[in-house]
Amino acid sequence: MIERFAIPLALIALIVVPLIIYVRWRFRRVHHLSLLMSDTRLHKRHAGTGRARLRHLPLVLRILVIAILALALARPQSGTRMHEVTSEGVDIVLLIDISTSMKGEDFRPRNRLEEAKVQAAEFITKRENDRIGLVPFAGQAYTACPLTLDHDLLLEFMTQVRMGVVEDGTAIGSALATGANRLRESEAESKIMVLLTDGDNNAGSIDPLTAARAAASLGIKIYTIGVGKEGKVPYPYTDAIFGKRYQYVETNLDETTLREIAAASGGRFFRAQNSESLADIYREIDQLERTEISSVERIDYNEASTLFLLPAVLLLVCEFLLSHFVLRRLP
Repeated sequence: MIERFAIPLALIALIVVPLIIYVRWRFRRVHHLSLLMSDTRLHKRHAGTGRARLRHLPLVLRILVIAILALALARPQSGTRMHEVTSEGVDIVLLIDISTSMKGEDFRPRNRLEEAKVQAAEFITKRENDRIGLVPFAGQAYTACPLTLDHDLLLEFMTQVRMGVVEDGTAIGSALATGANRLRESEAESKIMVLLTDGDNNAGSIDPLTAARAAASLGIKIYTIGVGKEGKVPYPYTDAIFGKRYQYVETNLDETTLREIAAASGGRFFRAQNSESLADIYREIDQLERTEISSVERIDYNEASTLFLLPAVLLLVCEFLLSHFVLRRLP
């Protein structure tokens, strides 16, 4: 697609040249008519022939050639638009509890872990200019995906997060330390961790509050999300005779520690007791951690003049053949 002409003045030829050719054509026509009137028999012999009907075609072709060359001289250019994001955005690490307690089905039709994955994935799709990493944890924490702008890859890793990959337990301190280690070298304008869990710290050798304070010293803000309803929650288990069954277990969320972790880093604590509230929490964090993204549109122009030269050459060849071979005997 032609975006612009680099030398638009060359387009004047589209008006001036046809006028000059028209004047010349009128002059030649008057001259030919005078010759034909002087020899009526010659006029009758040629008037009805196919060649006579083609006598104006060379001039038409010549006009087209000049018009196309004028367009080529004007240097038509096509443009490719590119948007350059100039802000550094936010670096985010998602810490997701994958202990067996996340099997609780108080978020039906999904269990806690699957609902957490769905809402985290929705959050990721809204942060297209931010680097995001993923750290699942149970009795241990591990990096499933380092900080990346390739959110399609990150979402693929998210689908693979499941229980049973590491030993069971809830090592909140280890998760915070692993996430902070991922953000330690970050130069982003804002660095945050989003910790989601349904339990209390009962594994690992790192104290959660100590890890939170260390993260805060690195400029990392921590948002904590406690998931699960209060009271007894249905947990599925497999019975050898009756198949899938449920037992009701009291929730053991340590809300106090989660509040202290958030406060130590300047973050906030949220409580999600159903799917709607969890979705609202991720939306609120999304709004809280927004940086102004400035973008610059850059257009790279490519020369398109050569596209006009081939048609011009072909028309010029046709005009030459008509004038010097097909119509060469025509007065």
